[in-house]
Amino acid sequence: MRTLIAGGTVIDTEPGVRVLPGADVLVEDGVIGAVGPDLAGDHETGAAGVEVVDATGMIVLPGFVDTHRHLWQSVLRSLAADMTLGDYLGVVLGRLGPAYRPEDVYAANLWGALEALDAGITAVHDWSHIQLTPEHTDAAIEALRESGIRAVFAYAHPGGGAARREDEVRRAAALLGGPGPVTAGLAASGPVYGSIEEAEADWRLARELGLQISLHATGTGAVERLHAAGLLGPDVMVVHGNGFTDEAVKLLAGSGGVASVTPAVEMRMGFGDPETGRFRAAGIPTGLGIDTVTNIPGDMFAAMRAALAADGLRGGTLTAADLLGIATIEGAAVLGMRDRIGSLRPGKQADLVLLRTDRPGLAPVHDPIATVVTSAGPADVDTVLVAGRIVKRGGRLVHTDPSKALTLASGSAAHVMAEAEGRTAAAR
Repeated sequence: MRTLIAGGTVIDTEPGVRVLPGADVLVEDGVIGAVGPDLAGDHETGAAGVEVVDATGMIVLPGFVDTHRHLWQSVLRSLAADMTLGDYLGVVLGRLGPAYRPEDVYAANLWGALEALDAGITAVHDWSHIQLTPEHTDAAIEALRESGIRAVFAYAHPGGGAARREDEVRRAAALLGGPGPVTAGLAASGPVYGSIEEAEADWRLARELGLQISLHATGTGAVERLHAAGLLGPDVMVVHGNGFTDEAVKLLAGSGGVASVTPAVEMRMGFGDPETGRFRAAGIPTGLGIDTVTNIPGDMFAAMRAALAADGLRGGTLTAADLLGIATIEGAAVLGMRDRIGSLRPGKQADLVLLRTDRPGLAPVHDPIATVVTSAGPADVDTVLVAGRIVKRGGRLVHTDPSKALTLASGSAAHVMAEAEGRTAAAR
């Protein structure tokens, strides 16, 4: 199967973010075959089994990479807009999360993944702390697979004092061990939301299974404790990192560790200044994440703008090109996928986004890179490919039934709210 994306303005990100005027993109068997001018030739008429996608008037670029997101919270959209972090932990994790049935996890993960694809996010790190039962885990994985997105399913042990489930981590890793767009990771609670002993146990398990480890961490002490325990390494992703000491940044960089910054959530909930520029200046590969749509938008355009504005407020030097690289090729590096996605280098998986530029908010286009970062939005995403498969075309998701997914998501949202209210009333 070959697809030719012809006539667009191409932005590539490797070896650096740059515009390739008048370049076509040829996709062969799910991977990038060639990028360059005048690849069309006889293919314009559909010869030799080539499907031609007319990208005239569009910007063509690699798919966005979301390095931290809780997809199961998609059905709780905007519920926590005015909540503090403490409120969020108490309401979303403490009261609403326990009301989820496996079918609610399926509906929410599917809806959240479709939201991401609709906005041009082709790969997501799903930090999944809703593993109440093995059936919840199976539902989350099933939804990711059905959605068509590329994903890391990062298993987090149940919270609230529940026993750790190493057997379930092993089972999830085995389920996702074969070839496919959904792979496994481990979401660790320690040493911030758990003990250092729990962290050591998680690190041993993850390294035995060859899984990347991801943890939430802000303030002081977390990285230093991990270093003292000999746990830092290139397989560790720190999420947030607001307020890290200079020593912590140095230790993380020296270990080869990576970071995910979720600027909109961090500023809204008062975590502290987003550390995007500071981490990158220290040589730490850094990606962007959405985190949760309970209080911020679920698209990478908003995340890039939040990071760019926050860096400017701190007197940083990040440019629009830097942010586009962070949202694509650098995010791929954070997930350990730089060799597979994040750019248009021939041989990589064909995860691509086509943006319309004929809308009032984008035209006229003077600088395609700046236009993507400062002006574009989900409504401008015309076409999306994951591994060469077209999942969105002409502004509509085409590989699944979004109306059915919406019905499931709406039903689950109603159930979760009613069930949580019922439990609260019964406890009074």
